[in-house]
Amino acid sequence: MNLKHLIFRKSINHISKLSPKPASTISAAISTSLHPVSSVQSSAYIKNPKPFSPFIRCIHVSRETKLSYASVEANVVSSDSEDEDDGTTKEFLSRFVWIMRGKLSEVYTDCDKETINGMLLVIVEKVVEEMEKGGIQRMVGSKVAMPSQDFSEDLWKTVWEASNMVLEDMEKARKKERMKQFLQAEEVKEMCRFAGEVGIRGDLLRELRFKWAKEKMEENDFYESLQRFRSGKQEKGGNVLKEQAVAAEDTPAVASLPKRKGKIKYKIYGLDLSDPKWAEVADKIHEKEEMLWPLEPKPISGKCKLVMDKILSLKKEDDPSQLLAEWIQLLQPTRVDWITLLDKLEQQNPGIHLKVMELVLGEESFQTNVRDYTKLIDAYAKEDRVEDVERILRKMVENGIMPDSLTITVLVHMYSKVGNVARANDAFESLRNYGFQPDTKIYNSMMMAYINAGEPRQGEQLLREMETRDIKPSEEIYMALLRSYSRRGDAVGAGRIANSMQFAGFQHNLEYFALLVEAYGQAGDYDQARSNFDNMIKLGHKPDDKCTANMIAAYEKKNLLDKALNLLMELEKDGFEPGIETYTVLVDWLGRLQLVDETEKLLDKIAELGEVPPLKVHVSLCDMYSRAKSEKKALQAVGVLEARKDELGPNEFERIITALCAGGFVQDAQRMLQLMEAKGFAASEQVKFSLSASQVFSQKRPKT
Repeated sequence: MNLKHLIFRKSINHISKLSPKPASTISAAISTSLHPVSSVQSSAYIKNPKPFSPFIRCIHVSRETKLSYASVEANVVSSDSEDEDDGTTKEFLSRFVWIMRGKLSEVYTDCDKETINGMLLVIVEKVVEEMEKGGIQRMVGSKVAMPSQDFSEDLWKTVWEASNMVLEDMEKARKKERMKQFLQAEEVKEMCRFAGEVGIRGDLLRELRFKWAKEKMEENDFYESLQRFRSGKQEKGGNVLKEQAVAAEDTPAVASLPKRKGKIKYKIYGLDLSDPKWAEVADKIHEKEEMLWPLEPKPISGKCKLVMDKILSLKKEDDPSQLLAEWIQLLQPTRVDWITLLDKLEQQNPGIHLKVMELVLGEESFQTNVRDYTKLIDAYAKEDRVEDVERILRKMVENGIMPDSLTITVLVHMYSKVGNVARANDAFESLRNYGFQPDTKIYNSMMMAYINAGEPRQGEQLLREMETRDIKPSEEIYMALLRSYSRRGDAVGAGRIANSMQFAGFQHNLEYFALLVEAYGQAGDYDQARSNFDNMIKLGHKPDDKCTANMIAAYEKKNLLDKALNLLMELEKDGFEPGIETYTVLVDWLGRLQLVDETEKLLDKIAELGEVPPLKVHVSLCDMYSRAKSEKKALQAVGVLEARKDELGPNEFERIITALCAGGFVQDAQRMLQLMEAKGFAASEQVKFSLSASQVFSQKRPKT
């Protein structure tokens, strides 16, 4: 270690250029601290090689210890007082005596304290003598300890190591005192206050404070060195004539700016770009840019331009492979030429663009990468061309290019959009296997796929996963799940989603309450349905026709006609007018009760609205008239249902067949069963048994 960095210049100057007056003072101080011992006895111990042999073994001596001492400039003028000289020298010697006492005590364990003090006195006197001669520079500044005529080589090396150790300790103490000053600097305090305001506490704040203080100290040292340099230049300018006179005898000093400590650091948006790794990244980026994006495409003229015009004018059903082969032979295109052609096709002839792009991916000169395949797959996926996407995927894998996370993301969106839940789930799991964390769009696509497939519980699991990752789902996703649970009559699932929406802070709108009323109504819990219905009114939402119909349907499941009529009367007082949804529920309810006259009055109300009765009304009428054995009206209702057979589901078919069997219309029931089976619906055992029983015990149709 260079000793110039271990002690400041003033201390070196004081120690190396001591006057005889401080030396006598030092000798007196040492002699008073050490008991007087015969110098002959001490010298005998020191110069005797045998007693000192253990000393060599106990002290680890390295011949290659890298300690150096920078010589003090001869032209430095010391302005320190004599008291400062004495203080620095005494500190050096006191530390030196303390270290040497320990080393001597370790080696000469059989010697008493007076003998050790005598040895120390001899050693210190020799050190002071060297300091007076200026020999301390030669002694400490060399990399290897210089031998002495008075001391053995090992002893002198130990003295040399102890002296360097003292200088290191003094330098550390000096730096520590300076650090204390800069820790209390106003700029450092201001930065610490700011750090505390932004939430930095504890060990991190302490570490930052020391770092800022150290930077401030280095900055101060830098400007002090500049000031010393300027002072030296001014002094040198004043003595130009004198230097010219002695130029032949003395070599002029070479003045230079002090070297900057550390590396220059520069940041952009908080990113430290002084790290050498960014230079490597920049080189790689430039290499890729040169490979992918040459300066400009080749000029096209003559026959090549004619062929290119033909390619641009192709129709969607034409085959562009022959023209492309001719264009390749004429131009010998690079990647930039291909990209220019594809851009022109996308702008001028988008119908043929994807077909040409698919052919281009197989060309070696295009230098196809995974992103090119992803663009084509995304274009096909936006048009819901699943077969084309899967074909490009197979071609991609055959060419040795595996899909990346971006490609799989496109697949997740496409399969979710077309309702292929199994393939969407496979793509979603592949995305996780790549280590990619799905974002909000991917989660939304997967949840909508599960919802459309009638699996809201799977979608809810993804919703909980989003909440665990602190990703806030959108209100549309919550409402889609709530809508799915409501249609399925899952009141428990709908309640979970409603609670999650409440905790997420979403405002409750009319649709929210209507879905809860529908969910609890289908589950048969009319109390909870009415509670949500009343809460909706209290919050200022006026119930619409559908919400009221769901509430009436909840009462229908428990056959609470009086409560339903009371609700309608209360709503009519507030200005509510029943619509097609409410009338449909009432027609179905009164039809099941065989209240034919009241049902027909409701049909007149529907006719007054000017709307076409929904399919559910015709199913209810068929059920009512069949059970009432009104042949003409029952057959009219059956005729309407046969005309709208594509809209019928398995539940509607079974209700119609059961009603026809109950009314004795066995042939019509048999015909409806055939229609049901033709649509691919399987009849339940109960329906088959009812139809068989009706055929056995058939009676004549009642005349109206």
